Amino acid sequence: MPPSNTSIAAQLRQLIYYHLDNDLLDNALFLAGRLHGLEPRSPEAAHLLALCHLRLGRYKGAYDYARDKGLRGSHLGCAYVLAQACLGLERHADGIAALERARGLWGGRNHWNKHSETSRRHLPDAAAVNCLLGKLCRAQGDMKKAVDCYVEALKLNPFMWDAYLDLCDTGAAVRPSNIFKMTPEMLAFLSHSATNGNGNGSPPQIPPNEPPPARTQYVATPMGNDPFNPSIRTGNDIGLNLGGSNLLSKLNGNVVTNGNGNGSHYPDLETPTSNGQNYDDDVLMGDVGGGPVINIPGNEPPQAPLRRQRTIQQFASDPGMEAPKMKSITTRHRLKPGSDDAGSRDATEIPRPIGQTNHKRTISGHSAMHSNQSATQSNSALSLDPTAAPQRRSVRLFNQIKEIKPSSMRSGSSAAGRDLESKERRELRKAKATGTKGRTGPTSTVGRVVSGNRKPVELTDHNMKDSRPASVNAGAFPPKIAPIPPPLDSGRERDQEVLQWLLDLLSKLGTGYYHMSRYQCQSALAAFLSVPSTQRETPWVLAQIGKAHYERSAYTEAEEVFARIKKIAPSRMDDMEVYSNVLWQLKKETDLAYLSHELIEQDRLSPQAWCAIGNSFSLQRQHDEAIKCFKRSTQLDPRFAYAFTLQGHEHVANEEFDKALFAYRSAVSADARHYNGWYGLGQVFEKMGKYEIAEKHYRAASQINPTNALLAVRIGAVLDRLRKTDLALLQYTHACDLDPRSNLARFRKAQALMKLRHPREALAELTILKDLAPDDANVHFMLGRLHKMLRDKQTAIRHFTIALNLDPKAAGLIKEAMEGLDEEGSEWSEGER
Repeated sequence: MPPSNTSIAAQLRQLIYYHLDNDLLDNALFLAGRLHGLEPRSPEAAHLLALCHLRLGRYKGAYDYARDKGLRGSHLGCAYVLAQACLGLERHADGIAALERARGLWGGRNHWNKHSETSRRHLPDAAAVNCLLGKLCRAQGDMKKAVDCYVEALKLNPFMWDAYLDLCDTGAAVRPSNIFKMTPEMLAFLSHSATNGNGNGSPPQIPPNEPPPARTQYVATPMGNDPFNPSIRTGNDIGLNLGGSNLLSKLNGNVVTNGNGNGSHYPDLETPTSNGQNYDDDVLMGDVGGGPVINIPGNEPPQAPLRRQRTIQQFASDPGMEAPKMKSITTRHRLKPGSDDAGSRDATEIPRPIGQTNHKRTISGHSAMHSNQSATQSNSALSLDPTAAPQRRSVRLFNQIKEIKPSSMRSGSSAAGRDLESKERRELRKAKATGTKGRTGPTSTVGRVVSGNRKPVELTDHNMKDSRPASVNAGAFPPKIAPIPPPLDSGRERDQEVLQWLLDLLSKLGTGYYHMSRYQCQSALAAFLSVPSTQRETPWVLAQIGKAHYERSAYTEAEEVFARIKKIAPSRMDDMEVYSNVLWQLKKETDLAYLSHELIEQDRLSPQAWCAIGNSFSLQRQHDEAIKCFKRSTQLDPRFAYAFTLQGHEHVANEEFDKALFAYRSAVSADARHYNGWYGLGQVFEKMGKYEIAEKHYRAASQINPTNALLAVRIGAVLDRLRKTDLALLQYTHACDLDPRSNLARFRKAQALMKLRHPREALAELTILKDLAPDDANVHFMLGRLHKMLRDKQTAIRHFTIALNLDPKAAGLIKEAMEGLDEEGSEWSEGER
């Protein structure tokens, strides 16, 4: 009989997930085709087939197989794969519609902390869907809805870093401290792990520098190793009562259910086992009124551990041998026989099971019999060890021991035993008469009987210490001590510290990236430098630091940072276009050419590599070759806005203004917040004499990047062309405030001051500029014109001469200015170079 299709489909799904998890995508695709052929109408089969196509980068195939089920919103996996394919195919409306129709399947889901090495979720949760929905809305141009989706994703999962980056790139005002913080889900997980160990029901992980807690498997042996009563207790351990450190105290305390379904006050400690069975199958003794008792399956009492038969037979066959001592159930620290407390030492006793005749129990655990034989046997046992409490035994074993009659009993020892027994009887009556309410002693033990209806015996204050001759314990195995597990709060605090550390790290990185998205370079650098050194010396963080230096025109510092990145990650391609532009600004032709060859060898299909080659040709003034390289870069990545901008710059160098406008507009279409594209448009319109339109585009760029001094200078230059010198002076002053090292801003400001007839202020600016650029011929030529206005003929001639020596090509203009030194009332006319 052939197997059913259901069984075959289940096995195929398992195989597909196996190959997907191991990145064997071709095998997964082949098996997904078999599954889809077996179940052509199954949404799960369509989802797996579409998912394999998506992983292989075949967006069209993923779209085709997921379209039917995804557009109807009947299967979340199909809708999610369809939306991802739509993002790659730029069919944003279909992807948004699919996710919106499937909202009932993903709304309210949260898989945070549910992914591990042993568990997985093959369907997305609300945070992942919101992030993808935000990307689709942003690509479609709906920025408001995109921001809302990103915010929702971050509310559910603050570790959704991709959503945060996109949120910053949209220009939204965010506060990283409000995003990277504990969510209610995290707090709930910590609270759950405080009661259940962790979210998976397993013990919390121990840091490598801490030794793991030892887990003792208790084995009931006839040597008296009792797991319910460890041999060593602390002074505040109340034994078998609630709150003690032994197992009965944990089980009798506030019982909570751990991940295994076992009641325990310490859920992170495994329940000890006896002979391969859990203690849940054991009988826990309680009060007559109904203490916590765990019933045994089958309602049969557990068998008490038997003494070895060889010892009993040997004892019965040799009347002269002393009877074996029965060990106390509580293995306290024993006092030596010769100590001062030998006369008053009392054993911590457990009441023995009542016999069929309900005879009164003695302190030794035997029935009070009227026959002399039983009395003699009891006295003999007490004479051997009057302080030792008898070990737990079943009724059958006690009957066997009772039948043993030692032949050699000394009257002296019997008398001493009777006296001691009488004293212990009085103590027992006193304990019973007082009751349990008035007891304050830290130790209380409960007998273990078959019927489970015995009352515990409370001890007096002087029964705190138990003594036993050392010879009795000499042959016993050392008792196994259950380690006290660390408090649950320490594990919870450790988990909270880990989460808080990660959130603090993301908060610092997020703060730096937010400042970078606002082009606040100094604040961004401060945030990134506050990151721990181990995280700061990573390629992504170093790239952000390098771009911050680049935006503030600190090209030398930027070059050093990017060189470090290449040393750490030689194969990194991201942000290498910025590195190539840094080398272009520094006019390092050889280094730029080497970088271009290195990048193209690593990845010939990388847009960053072709961008670097284009910059290398541009530095060599081969503008046509540079344009070809930039076009190739944009063909590989149509959303690469920076390559469009560089292509526009080359068209401007060739005075191809129409092509330059097209390139800059393409850059703005790819990224509306790409301020370089807006700057390029303003530059083209300025060269074309359309100053009003140029001012509009310059201001658009300045609104995106308000910290760029060059944009303020360009706005001032356009206003100056429009004969708005006062407004132009304000822009130049603002540019100097933004970047005091900007020579161009200070030079333009001095020109505006001279036009407005403020020569003293202009002289102060030019004096600063002369110190910044002592070899600039324009600065000395401007100083000569200024001193000419101030009628300082000697100083003017000196500066004109310096300018002539620095720039011999401008000899005609400089000589013309020198010939008019004797003319009075000469006015300043702008001579822009």
